[in-house]
Amino acid sequence: MATESDGEEETATATGKLTGSPQLSVDDDLREMAKKAAWSVSSCKPGNGVLSLRDENLDTYWQSDGAQPHLVNIQFQKKVKLQLVVLYVDFKLDESYTPSKISIRAGDGFHNLKEIKTVELVKPVGWVHISLSGNDPRETFIHTFMLQIAVLSNHLNGRDTHIRQIKIYGPRPNPVPLQPFHFTSKEFITYSVLR
Repeated sequence: MATESDGEEETATATGKLTGSPQLSVDDDLREMAKKAAWSVSSCKPGNGVLSLRDENLDTYWQSDGAQPHLVNIQFQKKVKLQLVVLYVDFKLDESYTPSKISIRAGDGFHNLKEIKTVELVKPVGWVHISLSGNDPRETFIHTFMLQIAVLSNHLNGRDTHIRQIKIYGPRPNPVPLQPFHFTSKEFITYSVLR
């Protein structure tokens, strides 16, 4: 996490406020799911639309244009398992355009979205990881058709917002159906089923 001192980093994490990380690091057992989705935004300035969220370029950004909350909608054709949302935001470059409070909502469509997570960002610089797992340790992911990221407020009471990148991760499927173990070598996979 990018803070000025280690003490501040520990305090920010303990209070549930996120600050960001300069490097994108994700577990190997997760895969990027956003390519399978249809993306839309509530509003945007010309040239700063939804494509800027997915172009793998940290110098471009989506910029909203209108009243809050600012929304990013991610819709899938079939129900998917999602575990992690990762945003790239930069308070040093964007200042009052940087989100300070974000709500993550999920559901079958616009008609039944439920808020599953609300996070506060404290002058974030870098990748902000938002876990979608619940309080129960058995709830490691959500199963949904649609995910909505709502920017509820910005730093310094800014009106419009900048988000530079969004990535969404879900668990990798087990290569052997109905197999509780995750074998990785070809030899183990060959002998994983009894006849």
